[in-house]
Amino acid sequence: MPSAIEIAAAVRAGTRTARGVTDEYLATIAAGEAQVHAFNLVTADAARTRADAVDAMVAAGRDPGPLAGVPIALKDNLCTRGVATTCSSRILAGWEPPYTATVVDRVLAAGAVPVGKTNLDEFAMGSSTENSAFGPTRNPRDPSRVPGGSSGGSAAAVAAAFAPLALGSDTGGSIRQPAAFCGVVGVKPTYGAVSRYGLIAFASSLDQIGPFAASVSDAAALLDAIAGPDPLDSTSIRGPWNPVAPVVDLGVDGLRVGVITEMLEGIDDDVAARLHEAAEVLRANGAKVEDASVPAAKYGLAAYYLIAPAEASSNLARYDGVRYGLRVDGVDVADMNAKTRDAGFGSEVKRRIMLGTYALSAGYYDAYYGQAQRVRTLVIRDFEAAYRDFDVLLTPTTPTTAFAFGDKTADPLSMYLSDVCTIPTNLAGHPAMSVPFGTGTGGMPVGVQVLAPALGEQTMFRTARALELGAP
Repeated sequence: MPSAIEIAAAVRAGTRTARGVTDEYLATIAAGEAQVHAFNLVTADAARTRADAVDAMVAAGRDPGPLAGVPIALKDNLCTRGVATTCSSRILAGWEPPYTATVVDRVLAAGAVPVGKTNLDEFAMGSSTENSAFGPTRNPRDPSRVPGGSSGGSAAAVAAAFAPLALGSDTGGSIRQPAAFCGVVGVKPTYGAVSRYGLIAFASSLDQIGPFAASVSDAAALLDAIAGPDPLDSTSIRGPWNPVAPVVDLGVDGLRVGVITEMLEGIDDDVAARLHEAAEVLRANGAKVEDASVPAAKYGLAAYYLIAPAEASSNLARYDGVRYGLRVDGVDVADMNAKTRDAGFGSEVKRRIMLGTYALSAGYYDAYYGQAQRVRTLVIRDFEAAYRDFDVLLTPTTPTTAFAFGDKTADPLSMYLSDVCTIPTNLAGHPAMSVPFGTGTGGMPVGVQVLAPALGEQTMFRTARALELGAP
């Protein structure tokens, strides 16, 4: 399949039509969606209407934008006005937002064509997309295995060639982990580099929207389209965005690369082997590669599973049966509220709400939530120390390749460990991305993770591109 950049160039030049491209991808979705279930909703009619509008702009001599005519899949926690946005939860089934997320407006302004809303773990809480109220998504590389989560539908959509590009959200690895499992590129930008306005919140100090793509260059094009300040998001970084697409091919000669030793504990041999091969590729291209240490990273998982549920318990309090979404009648308001939340939320969401409420409760706040925030500070300080010696850091994206359905559903801790390599970056607010680098057990994809300091996306993408070019 052509790249997103190639499609956009052809549409802008008039050698292909956006409508023709859209019809091709919709046909691919129709042929394979029943097996993969990447989407909660395919917006075929709206996609064709949007493609016709792009073609009309080209015919009129106007430039539709850098993503002209490129189909894109949107994670179903990104608000789209008048289009069902469910977070894969019964409590929001059929809900249509009255406004559109900034990132969606920006991809539309860039000329892209949304083709549907992708499946996810309910409210983005999960690592396998088995927690969706509307059924699991399957890994296109092997349908007996999970695609990762929570953005499993977006990763699967790109891996199955249902769309060249997709958007996901990453709170503790929810873009990078499924990207690794499905063999695509996934990017978590610096916290605040991409507006969160219109993203249905899970944990507001951790959530970040980012791209999926089949290549580093396509991911760069999408990130450049969505990044930059937004007055609608108070946490948005106010300075101008430094584009990454112009620098992806500058190479890594002279860069200092650190391999985080703490992130090699408990990693499967096949995944560790690909990481060491990736380090050698960078060394062969002129980078200086050495071991690096981020000691507090080993505590990241424990801190995250107090901070994220605490924020989730607050954010999800709004689903009360009064303002929007599901409502189950009761004898009084309290009974209605309890019955609505019991019927509307799945077991993993309930688990995290209870954990977070406990961590914030009187008598336990300092011992749990407060202590977790202090650990978060240690993680930030240790990363800052490492970046004094290195330009980028390297780790596995995941401890294993994609696992089979049901392997971890009975053991929440085992499931949580799937994100042990990705979580520390969310705690620090730094950028990171997963790049496919060979295969492991059963021929399943392996992802290598590139980490950079805040707003270090340009160096991160240069490193990722070198890995892509040198991948087996």
